Amino acid sequence: MTEQSTLALATERLEAQRTIPADPSDIFAVLTDPQGHVAIDSSGMLQSADGNRVEQAGDEFVVHMDREALGDLPMGKYDVTVTITTFEHDREIAWKILGTVRPPIGHVFGYLLEEVPEGTLVTSYYDWSDAHEDWRRSGIFPVIPQTALRGTLGILERAVVRGYPQESAREH
Repeated sequence: MTEQSTLALATERLEAQRTIPADPSDIFAVLTDPQGHVAIDSSGMLQSADGNRVEQAGDEFVVHMDREALGDLPMGKYDVTVTITTFEHDREIAWKILGTVRPPIGHVFGYLLEEVPEGTLVTSYYDWSDAHEDWRRSGIFPVIPQTALRGTLGILERAVVRGYPQESAREH
């Protein structure tokens, strides 16, 4: 185990960063769009989404998942509800997921955006510090590797640089 991964496990949080040559508003437009989450997913599990662009903490949308994309658990296809927990326009967005398992896991996914001369420094994070005690004892964390966060940041850059979402999507 590397020093970095040991530190991440000790702090119960994984992070990855990437400077993307785009304005924070263009990146935030992808992150507030349920279809944007599907478009940038590096795992292949997110298949589609239903719901409107999120505008505040408490907003929700549904993501249709397929765990078979990872081939690690026999969960098949299922839906999760994404609930926005942090919303700072063009600065930070975070969410919890309510899926099929009970009690809910309680982990948080999110992005921090910081404008820098080269564009936007984007920090993707996965935090399980407030996860339900049953899941904490189970030893499942982290449920995704740091490489998945890095991969999603690469796909996010590609999506934003190529013009996703289109102007009409940003207006809604």
